[in-house]
Amino acid sequence: MQYRTKEEQVADFLREGIISGRIARGSRLKQQEIATLLNTSITPVREALKLLAAEGYVLGDSFRGATVAPFDLEASSEVLSLRILLETQLVRAAVEKVTAADIGELRTMAAEFASAFDAGDNEGARAANYRFHHRMFEIARMPQTLHFVQILWARYPFDLINRLHGRVSRAADEHDEMLAALIAGDAAAAMLATREHIEAGFRELRNSVAGTAT
Repeated sequence: MQYRTKEEQVADFLREGIISGRIARGSRLKQQEIATLLNTSITPVREALKLLAAEGYVLGDSFRGATVAPFDLEASSEVLSLRILLETQLVRAAVEKVTAADIGELRTMAAEFASAFDAGDNEGARAANYRFHHRMFEIARMPQTLHFVQILWARYPFDLINRLHGRVSRAADEHDEMLAALIAGDAAAAMLATREHIEAGFRELRNSVAGTAT
C-alpha cells in the first residue's frame, strides 16, 4: 500500500463512511468528533474536509463543520457513463501492472466483503466494497484518473444501491469475475466485468425507483 499522509487517511476514512452509508447523506461532520474518533489533531481533519469539499463529498464551512452532500439521482446517469469510461481504463492498466502481492491483497479484500455479507454486516460489506475497488484502481498507478473517479463516487448513490435486496451478494459474484480476469491477465475480460458490475448496480436502483413510483 502506498504511503498516505494523515490528511489522506482521514479523507479516505470519511469517503469510505459516506460511500458505505455508515455516514448518512445530510449528516453534520464535526471536526473535534472526527479527530477524537481517529485519535488525531484537528489540522488533518480540517484539511481532509477541505479536500472532500473540493471533491463534492461535503458541503459547508470546514472550520465550523461540514454536511455530507446529497446526491442527484437525475445526474447519476451521466456519472454512470463517466465511471465506466474511467474505471475500465484503470482496470486495464491494473492488469498490466498487478503483482502477486497485489492479487493477495485483493483476494483478502474480496473475502472480507463476502464474510461481512455472510455475517449480516451490510455496513461492513459496503465498506469492504469501497476498499476493494479503491485498492484495485491504485494498482493502475494512474493517480489523476483515480482522483476524478473519486469525485464521481461522491455523486453516486452507492448507499442506496448497496441496500437493495440481494445486491451485496450479486456484487460479490461480480467482484469474483473482475478478480478472475485480473489474475488471468485478460484486460478485455476485466474491463467488461467492470462495466457490467457498474451497470448492474445502477440498473437495479433504477428499476427499484421505477417500481416504487408505480
